[in-house]
Amino acid sequence: MFKNHIKIAWRSLKKQPFFTFLNTFGLAIGMAGFLLISLYIYDELSYDKMFADADRIHRINGDIKFGGDARKYAVSPAPMAEALKSDFSEVELVTRFRTRGSALVRKSDAEANVKEEQTTYVDPTFFEMFGIKLLAGDVKTALKDPNTLVMTKTAAEKHFGVSDAIGQNLLLNNSETYTVVGVVDDFPRNSFLRDYSIFESMEGYDDSKVVNWGSNNYQTYMKLIPSANVAAMQEPLQGFLGKYVVPGVQQFMPGITEEQFKAAGNHLIYSTIPLTDIHLHSDLVAEISPNNDIQSIYILSFIAIFLIVLASVNFMNLSTAHSLKRAKEVGVRKTLGSNKIDLVRQFLVESGLISFLSLALALVFALIALPFFNSLANKDISIPFANPFFWLILIGLVIFLGLFSGSYPAFFMSRFMPVKVLKGGGQSSAGGGKVRNSLVVFQFAISVFLIVSTLVVYQQLKYIQGKDLGFSKDQVLIVNDVYAAGSKVTSFKDQVKQLGFVKNATLSSYFPTPSSRSDSTFSPEEGLTDQESAVSMQQWGVDHDYVSTMDFEFVAGRNFDKNFGNDSTAIIVNETAVKIMKLSPQEAIGKRYTPDFSRENPSFFNIIGVIKDFHFSSLKEEIDALSLHLEDNAYAMAVKIQAGDFTNAISQIKSVWEDVVPGQPFDYYFMDDAFNDTYESEQRLGNIFIIFTVLSLIIACLGLFGLAAFNAEKRVKEIGVRKVLGATVGQISLKLTLDFLKLVGVAILISLPLGWFAMNKWLEDFSYRIDFPWWVFALAAFLAILISVVTVSYQSIKAAIVNPVKSLRTE
Repeated sequence: MFKNHIKIAWRSLKKQPFFTFLNTFGLAIGMAGFLLISLYIYDELSYDKMFADADRIHRINGDIKFGGDARKYAVSPAPMAEALKSDFSEVELVTRFRTRGSALVRKSDAEANVKEEQTTYVDPTFFEMFGIKLLAGDVKTALKDPNTLVMTKTAAEKHFGVSDAIGQNLLLNNSETYTVVGVVDDFPRNSFLRDYSIFESMEGYDDSKVVNWGSNNYQTYMKLIPSANVAAMQEPLQGFLGKYVVPGVQQFMPGITEEQFKAAGNHLIYSTIPLTDIHLHSDLVAEISPNNDIQSIYILSFIAIFLIVLASVNFMNLSTAHSLKRAKEVGVRKTLGSNKIDLVRQFLVESGLISFLSLALALVFALIALPFFNSLANKDISIPFANPFFWLILIGLVIFLGLFSGSYPAFFMSRFMPVKVLKGGGQSSAGGGKVRNSLVVFQFAISVFLIVSTLVVYQQLKYIQGKDLGFSKDQVLIVNDVYAAGSKVTSFKDQVKQLGFVKNATLSSYFPTPSSRSDSTFSPEEGLTDQESAVSMQQWGVDHDYVSTMDFEFVAGRNFDKNFGNDSTAIIVNETAVKIMKLSPQEAIGKRYTPDFSRENPSFFNIIGVIKDFHFSSLKEEIDALSLHLEDNAYAMAVKIQAGDFTNAISQIKSVWEDVVPGQPFDYYFMDDAFNDTYESEQRLGNIFIIFTVLSLIIACLGLFGLAAFNAEKRVKEIGVRKVLGATVGQISLKLTLDFLKLVGVAILISLPLGWFAMNKWLEDFSYRIDFPWWVFALAAFLAILISVVTVSYQSIKAAIVNPVKSLRTE
């Protein structure tokens, strides 16, 4: 019987190629989009689950407010690890990371350096904590000695080869000699260690042994015993404030107590987060690697569901409309003895066959689109054809879609009364008008919602890119690793400034784009031990040309000046810092603050200038307090260049670099590119919105196109009568088109409030954001109406120009 159903279903589909194409193509688009998004989400949810006992590993976070600054950190103090082991019997193991950023690496007998982008200090327990095995070396002794390191396989192959790496000496940053004691395999892309290639022994890093609870620089991870309850640890963790932190602060603020600390509006809250939750649920200061946002996963999940539901609704809509042609077939089948169950089974087999055909087409679409999708999403996703579980899910999905999409049409058509349909009396109701109209409204409501979302995302991105940041980011070239020039770095800067296209240049490790960050607590000279007078500020080391190169605007005071020798103990602060000090910009000039208030004889900085606030973090964050001071230790150089031939400019600067420090890598980027990279996830989200909005519109239009064709066919005699009575082609076309525009109008009224609510929630993540533009609603509505008119008008005009004599003869 099933074989017979398949044979009849195939014949039925071949008889109606237009209907079969619309259903198969629409379902295939929905399935392909659903498949790609599902693979993306699966990859995002798999982060860090490859590590042994990943479900028992947690990181310590810190929520700190002090000195007018409130931040949430992914790092904690150096002694946190030891305190966790001593205070909690549930803690089986602890390990720390102290990230260092990039490093210039070369063999001790080589001249040219190779740049490794990400390096970090780690404790020797690192390997046991994460279940990491060595390709070479002894895991039991690795990193237990100072000045030893472990490399990834790729890094080792750059310098020695895996088999020859052990025991070799490497020079880091032209000054530090390390011995290679191990090689690990490269970490997968869905790991928080994916960007790290060198792991240096924490044993040789003196700061890691200092008991300082006021400095937060270490990513601290703990592995709990299997029976541990991490929730029960949260309250005791808060006791660390009174047990460890306050006693440490009392060394330089003798009278402070935990109660006074909290009464001043300050807080310090330690918490834990599971390792496997970090990638999607953590966006804190000093994350070890860039993370994604669970909100984007929710959004993509909804889009995937919308696509597959749209495609299924399309199928239902077209099938119920197409029942007009099959009403007599049902009547004949029932007259010849077919019961309702047999008819339902036959129609479900047809829908299942369409689903399987759609799956085959969807896999082809997905394979074609996958390289582009990977580029868009910055992924390396592949379709797991060799995984049996993948096929089980796909087959289950196809069966479900076949049943879901075909259930309503099957039960709808199986209810036709043979007497009525054979006489032609059932045709007027065969299309299931109310349900069909509801499904059209549902389809276009989703499409309009996605249009609104796409427009808002791109308006916010446009606002970000066009906002006055308070500094000049255009035509600024950042040259990295200038410390490799050693004592020649100033000579390099001076030679670059002599180039005709260079406006200015400055040396620093701190820039208003992703770069080093250093926080310090400053106390005023007249209130060294008063916690309420303390100001937590970013502390950036710069040179004399920094302010002028960045085009910062002064609101009071002056810039650093080489003619003033005492500027070595001067600072320039921003407006936010002055507000926290409760001073006006003019009042702040001449005030003396120190970050060394814990010492007996602290050194003071004299405020000589106040600059206008500028954005040096994401626009999702408020502007923090900032101070600039003169410093010779620079990691990079910013070069302000004139508009013109940038390729030639870079070539000339590179030539100067190679003359000053031959053999050192020349690494650079443009500041505006680094700024745009800060919003890469939002840009990807906007691009994904555009693609899947277009797909949803294609699916909706396919359905609308098919329905318009069937509607015109159903009303062919009505059209003929209207033409005989004098109706013009335009009047008839307008009449047929307005029937669908009413449905689109209802969809618009439903979707616009939903779009407004959802995108306002998304905009709440930005401290600096657009006001919701009214024209977004108008444009979304206009686009929906325009698309529906274009889709329906062809069928409407086609039906309206048919000779009425031919129409009235139609049975």
